[in-house]
Amino acid sequence: MNITELSLIETIEVLKSGRFSNEELNIAYTARLSDLNPKLNAVLARNQKGHGIPAIFKDVFSTKGIETTAGSKILEGYKPVFNATVVEKLEEQGVSVLGKANCDEFAMGSSGENSGYGPTHNPWNLDKVPGGSSSGSAAAVAADMCVLALGTDTGGSIRQPAALCGVVGLKPSYGRVSRYGVIPMASSLDCPGPITKTVGDARRVLEWISGSDGKDANCTKNSFARSLLTKLKNLHGLKVGVPREYFGKGLDIGIEKVVKGAIKQLEELGAKTVEVELPHTEYGIATYYIIMSSEASSNLARFDGIRYGHDRNLFGPEVKRRIMLGTYSLSSGYYDDYFQKAAKVRSLIKQDFDKAFEKCDVIVGPTSPTTAWNIGEKVDDPLSMYLSDAYTVPASLAGIPGLSVPCGFAEGLPVGLQILGKYMDEETILNVGEVYEKATNWRKEKPSFAEATEGQARL
Repeated sequence: MNITELSLIETIEVLKSGRFSNEELNIAYTARLSDLNPKLNAVLARNQKGHGIPAIFKDVFSTKGIETTAGSKILEGYKPVFNATVVEKLEEQGVSVLGKANCDEFAMGSSGENSGYGPTHNPWNLDKVPGGSSSGSAAAVAADMCVLALGTDTGGSIRQPAALCGVVGLKPSYGRVSRYGVIPMASSLDCPGPITKTVGDARRVLEWISGSDGKDANCTKNSFARSLLTKLKNLHGLKVGVPREYFGKGLDIGIEKVVKGAIKQLEELGAKTVEVELPHTEYGIATYYIIMSSEASSNLARFDGIRYGHDRNLFGPEVKRRIMLGTYSLSSGYYDDYFQKAAKVRSLIKQDFDKAFEKCDVIVGPTSPTTAWNIGEKVDDPLSMYLSDAYTVPASLAGIPGLSVPCGFAEGLPVGLQILGKYMDEETILNVGEVYEKATNWRKEKPSFAEATEGQARL
């Protein structure tokens, strides 16, 4: 087996055994990144001083002395003088910054095409998008260019690219992980989280990065701790909710077939499925884009071309679009009609989940309504692009945790199964994801593009 194919947990075990050193690990990943990144454009800045477990961080995380641009030309050349809390916590666990992942500008996008530094390509098909906005993070993990990656999920930006790239993506509950040092988009929605090769890896990373740091007022003091007592070997006695709203108009037939097959497998593993209703799902996209754009327009006001960047005209078209939408929604005479109404619908969406979880332990469905689409296919159709987040946005509005795990393929491209849980109950969705993952072989599938490079270090 190649060193770069190992999961995080396997890497830790092999390092402890002495079968290879940290130096050999970094040499292997650095070589692979150098070989594959010219075709993927998944990584922007590189760290020449990596010495721990190599990780890729989305370019919205502040990394001391390493260029951090949020995928925007307005921040080109900016090198923070401090690390984000999650970067500090991972470094304490022996993880180091291998590089900064390309992403949609200021995390605004669903495809990875809005970066000021060019689009990221999907390792399964270089003509396809990898999803967004954590595009480079997902592509890098799928291509084994790092042991793990960190992204942010505001409306699906971890889960959706993880699904489109065939890897694991975890959005923690809002407030589980500190946002300190993360360039903000929408402060009431932003959630840092891991993109990994396995569910067990995601669990381990969440253990490392969760908990209060005294710098994020919305971050809970309770760290996520693995509970050996509740870790499942099967799903007997577990109730899985299946929302009919997630299997209607707009869902690709191939995706539906694969996801329903995954749900059937959950039943075979002992789970009982129950139908649940999430009646306000249809208002999720409209609600999200009003709230997110409003908060983004406020947060991005600091990028005035004086303190940061060279010129406000360096903002890309999607960033400008969202700033204008948000400013309009917050303006005098329109606030009550837009932002205030959206806030009320957000409460209704949260209540939908509360009622649904009275009948079940987790809710499952597709992560994305389609597989990866062609680069350039939707750039001139923002509404079509926004609808690609139809199944991820509601959980973000409710603040609950969500996990995307690989569950098969449709027309040769990866499909993700989304597992949603109760607020602060990451344990259950990770348990369900891990039981499903171990009963299938999907995590072992690798894109042919990312097959071992010449001279790749082997165990």
